[in-house]
Amino acid sequence: MSLLLDEVALAALRLADAGVESPRTDAELIAASVHNVRRGELHTVRDSDFDARFWAEIARRAAREPLQHITGSAHFRYLELEVGPGVFVPRPETELLADAVLPTLRATAAPVAVELCAGSGALALSLAREAPGTRVIAVERDPAALAWLARNAAGTGVEVVAGDLRAPRLLGEFDGRIDVVVCNPPYVPAATPVGPEVRHDPAVAVFAGADGMDLIPTVITVAARLLRAGGLLAIEHDESHQAAVLSLLDTADWSGQTPHRDLADRPRYVTAVRAR
Repeated sequence: MSLLLDEVALAALRLADAGVESPRTDAELIAASVHNVRRGELHTVRDSDFDARFWAEIARRAAREPLQHITGSAHFRYLELEVGPGVFVPRPETELLADAVLPTLRATAAPVAVELCAGSGALALSLAREAPGTRVIAVERDPAALAWLARNAAGTGVEVVAGDLRAPRLLGEFDGRIDVVVCNPPYVPAATPVGPEVRHDPAVAVFAGADGMDLIPTVITVAARLLRAGGLLAIEHDESHQAAVLSLLDTADWSGQTPHRDLADRPRYVTAVRAR
């Protein structure tokens, strides 16, 4: 055993006592981040190179600061994104939206995709990477999140747009030209209790009014304007929203409305095709 691995074991006990769901994993990831090695290389860190900052970072995690804020990165599909205070940490369930729309992009010549409420850019960057040749536009209005989005998108070809969903002509030059719109909007009802880690996410990226539906109708309206006939929308929602989202899509503008469940078998997102 090395000094670092001994300290990791002690840290895991501390994190478990603090209620962290994956204490050993988090302790190892923090140790790897502090010592600038891979998680599987912790045993190679010499005792003389042990960095006492490890325990300061463990204290942050024990206080239930998100692991991703401490390490500065979040994994999403094949990406490692830079994240921190001011931007929503992407969750695994959102990865399913990429799976839903990638076949459409791959089957389309010179496709164009838009991510609304882009935050860190997780979906936009995934589509750009996994459907090469796609023009991808990521839209975000919050200045703090925009800074993280621009950092993640730098050098990728993803186009970052500072824009508000409620602006009357957002991306107006693309009306009827977009092949795919994806969106993971704020959708948590205001009174919903959330865990301590979620409280570190910006409230504007989590909550959306009393019923959590403040933005979803606008997302659908904007998507209807942007998408070409046959274009595809994928929108994430709260597990209590499925019927309401399907009802909003039950118009002549849409066809093929399909509810989807996440890996925990909870209602999580809806896809629909622009009908005309």
